Amino acid sequence: MTTSPAISPFDQALAAFQAEFGRSPVALSRAPGRVNVIGEHVDYNDGFVLPAALTLEACLAFAPRQDDRVRVHAVSYRETAEFRLADLVGKGCRRWIDYVAGPAWALQERGHALQGLDAALASNVPVASGLSSSAAVEVAALQAFHRLANLEMTGVEMARAAQRAENEYVGVSCGIMDQFISVLGRSRHVLLIDCRSLAYTLVSVPASVSLVIADTTASRALAGSAYNARVAECSAGLAQLRQTWPEMVSWRDAQWDQVTGPRSPLTGKPQMRARHVVSEIARTQEAAALLKRGDVADVGRLMHESHVSLRDDYEVSSPALDSMVDIMMSHAACLGARLTGAGFGGCAVALVKAGAEAEVMETIQERFPRQTALQPQVYASQIGDGARITGL
Repeated sequence: MTTSPAISPFDQALAAFQAEFGRSPVALSRAPGRVNVIGEHVDYNDGFVLPAALTLEACLAFAPRQDDRVRVHAVSYRETAEFRLADLVGKGCRRWIDYVAGPAWALQERGHALQGLDAALASNVPVASGLSSSAAVEVAALQAFHRLANLEMTGVEMARAAQRAENEYVGVSCGIMDQFISVLGRSRHVLLIDCRSLAYTLVSVPASVSLVIADTTASRALAGSAYNARVAECSAGLAQLRQTWPEMVSWRDAQWDQVTGPRSPLTGKPQMRARHVVSEIARTQEAAALLKRGDVADVGRLMHESHVSLRDDYEVSSPALDSMVDIMMSHAACLGARLTGAGFGGCAVALVKAGAEAEVMETIQERFPRQTALQPQVYASQIGDGARITGL
């Protein structure tokens, strides 16, 4: 759900609430989108990921009701949808309101009693770009229900509940990374997340580098179905390996020789998928260690290796994404670039020398349309904080 960059989603949500409901909200829930610096398609394989929260965010202005109705006005769609908390069973209706209803359903499934609310939703996280606009809305909604019900939940518990909403209510087999970083991100830091234990470490990003994010604006019609297909392929490949190594719980436990060596039962596509996952887990851990030492050049190298692996072994890139990454890498100030998100269109992220952001962005805006006939959306978003409630 995107909005005009001239007016912040905070101000849009506040104004829309007053216009739609004729009263003032009690608070505004804010949750950021994210960009994953490295560690793609490994969160659902118990791997490590290294995302950053963005200053692009979803904002939900809200106020309680005295019944169990939930009414939400979406600024970008210029429409209001509603549901009753008592009616939340089974799957969603495949509309934008699912990303609000899903978190309510997940909290009620945990046994929490919720209160109805009126809300207005605005966001400047671009939709279908790979920057996790859905998780931003889910976390913003969950935080609002959480606040009105006076619940006590840790950040990890909130991330788990938001992930369950997307998995079981919305119906997307995502890992926990998107919701986790949206809840727990911190300004000027990336978060190294162990997707098995959910232990996490904040890693400071040196001031000498910045992130440039470019949305190809290419269609991502294949992204959802292909994402679920890759999850299934990983499960099937793991089952093959476990016939030889039954102690293997997930790809996290696999060694390179077990995937590629003479004893490996994997061939063809299953082996390609495994090569990406096992190598990407190792790259992510190495990138976090390099950032801690300030070795940004080698972090950039690992990012580009990640893109090649995603393109060739995991097969989730696209001609538009490959062109975008090539253009980013052509600039002398770019240390590394890769697709980010599920793939098949959407965004690429570049690690660039601080102060050169505008030059890199200009290069993209000049060359990408000539190569692809697509008009990119380019961002130099700062690394921001995770979800929070702003009182009014």
